[in-house]
Amino acid sequence: MITASHNQVSDNGVKIADPSGGMFSQHWEPFADTLANATSPHQLLKLINEFAEKESIPFDGIRPAEVLLGRDTRPSGDDLLEAARQGVTSIIGAVALDMGILTTPQLHWMVRARNKGLKASEQDYFEQLSSSFRYLMDLIPSEKSKLGGANEKLVVDGANGVGGVKLKALEKLLSGLVIEVRNSVEDGGVLNDGVGADYVQKEKVVPHGFGSKDVGIRCASLDGDADRLVYFSVQPESNGTIDLVDGDKILSLFALFIREQLSILNEKEDIKNSHQARLGVVQTAYANGASTSYLKQLGLEVELTPTGVKYLHEKAAEFDIGIYFEANGHGTVLFSEYFTGWLEARSNELSSGSKGSEAEKAALRLLAVSKLINQAVGDALSGLLLVEVILQHMEWSIHRWNDLYHDLPSRQLKVKVADRTAVVTANAETVVVSPPGLQEAINEETAKYPQGRCFVRPSGTEDVVRVYAEASTQETADSLANSVAKLVNQFLGCNTS
Repeated sequence: MITASHNQVSDNGVKIADPSGGMFSQHWEPFADTLANATSPHQLLKLINEFAEKESIPFDGIRPAEVLLGRDTRPSGDDLLEAARQGVTSIIGAVALDMGILTTPQLHWMVRARNKGLKASEQDYFEQLSSSFRYLMDLIPSEKSKLGGANEKLVVDGANGVGGVKLKALEKLLSGLVIEVRNSVEDGGVLNDGVGADYVQKEKVVPHGFGSKDVGIRCASLDGDADRLVYFSVQPESNGTIDLVDGDKILSLFALFIREQLSILNEKEDIKNSHQARLGVVQTAYANGASTSYLKQLGLEVELTPTGVKYLHEKAAEFDIGIYFEANGHGTVLFSEYFTGWLEARSNELSSGSKGSEAEKAALRLLAVSKLINQAVGDALSGLLLVEVILQHMEWSIHRWNDLYHDLPSRQLKVKVADRTAVVTANAETVVVSPPGLQEAINEETAKYPQGRCFVRPSGTEDVVRVYAEASTQETADSLANSVAKLVNQFLGCNTS
């Protein structure tokens, strides 16, 4: 996939989907780095041959391969896609298929579907999402009124990227949901410039094209390649400030709905048919402490992993149903093959014995969720449809959803250091093990603040150490972050904060 996601329009890059449809294998990342930094054609060939030998990859067309290529709306995408096509076709037996302009999650979905032997065109993607959405809408109990008044409309910021275009195409296949897309690529705005999920989540202000006229309306924002989603509502008389509903809240909404369906199923289960499904939620240390406390109070199994979607996805796959999200709005729901098979068998039994029962409906809802959500990777379009159907099922406004819990104020800072590798962490990056003494100093500082929590971790890309702090007020969160930044500086800084 040729994209630079939420970065500015002049940037471009590549995201690689594994044959599973998931993200690029971590095991291959060092090889990708050396390839990208090869200094000459000769060195490039040498690297490829060495790696192929090491991994026992047969060349000479012994194993034919199809590589799907997609790109977002960046002007540089055309030439880069052509370069990728030439690269792929230089391997004997490899075929490059240009899938055109897509969202990143669409390409991941296509790879996953093709390798499962399923239909995998863009139209098939739209059909699967829209039919699963309609099915879930039909399963909303009839006594529940559909959301009334202003709540019927959803206004979406398309980040001036590919997501807005695809959402418009998808909306034509939906019923029971009115979507107004702003900042779509044909509107002439600049990709990710004052728009998009990354901007809205970090700045906590309205994107371009939104304002006082949108007070009380449910709004959502996609990022540049539509693999992130956040919701927001415009505050009255606010001069552009918003109530943000981030990835943590999306995770909480999904967890509540899935837990409700599982408990309906389990109520009706006799011992013979029972399968106590393991539902797990997976977060990183950057998840707001209030969300983690809320999920634990629900009695859910909460796991922490190091920062990065690849770690979250891997951990979520260990459950019957695993839900993961980052606060930035990237996440999805994974269903194990065993549990999906069990659900299908169970819904068949229920339909022959107690058709129309609550247990049958719960099983059918869970199966529909497994088809609606993109299990390959976080997908703003499928995530948005799942949010919308759950809100209608619960009869909730965005305000009721946002009131599930209230985030603790937080602050993130960066500290320049001479060598970021001097910081070594453990316990999902929440504890510093090196340099010695730093963690003890952080603990001592954190203990001074009510509801204080703080951790530091080395950046994956630049020589900085990232500081994250939470406390009961914004003032104390800022103060804790600044104090810990000074400690990092004392232990290994360049004496510049």
